[in-house]
Amino acid sequence: MSKVTFCGWEVEYDGDHHLKAEQEAKSGRLYTMYHGTSVQLARQIIQNGFKQSQDGMLGPGVYVSRDQKKAERYPLNNHVSDKVVLKLQVDCGKVKRIDKDNHPMQKSWHMQGFDTAWVPPKCGMKAVPSGLEEDCIWDPNRVKVTDIAVAPNTTLLAELRQLISQRNNQFTNQSSGQGACTLCKRTNDPAHGVQSCWGCGQNICILMAKHVCLVKP
Repeated sequence: MSKVTFCGWEVEYDGDHHLKAEQEAKSGRLYTMYHGTSVQLARQIIQNGFKQSQDGMLGPGVYVSRDQKKAERYPLNNHVSDKVVLKLQVDCGKVKRIDKDNHPMQKSWHMQGFDTAWVPPKCGMKAVPSGLEEDCIWDPNRVKVTDIAVAPNTTLLAELRQLISQRNNQFTNQSSGQGACTLCKRTNDPAHGVQSCWGCGQNICILMAKHVCLVKP
């Protein structure tokens, strides 16, 4: 009787994750978060993307929260008619927990190789009197607007959602020119790495969700 060995892999792509405020993010995952801003800045962010703040409690970056109630407080001094909460898709990358005042890496976390600084809820930091969770994302390209969570009125809500739709269509048209990878069927932008399977020798893409082969002696 000949021996047959199976090898390969299977991956599940979970496009969107909801984290509880006290849960620590995992690298390589996409999470739903929120950002509170003014009406005019909401339009600018949707059309042109986020820009890194010059400074803040955690240094430069894009400040967001998993807690929608936290985002609804901002901008702090604006009237409710000039407040919008953007729903986001965030790639946290490598996360550093900052949970005390004067933390040695409170503003230097990015220089130590981290992509996100995370302040957990009720950690006792005086800089966060509300006790609500907060995140600072170093690279604005890791943050994408997906919807509007809160808007002052239905007219503005419809306008902002239309801007999001137009922006998404623009990205889709740009990506379509790259074509799809013939192996994994995902957008080939940037170009995917193709190599021979170490088991069966077939050509495989490193982004394929599943590959199973037989290895015979």
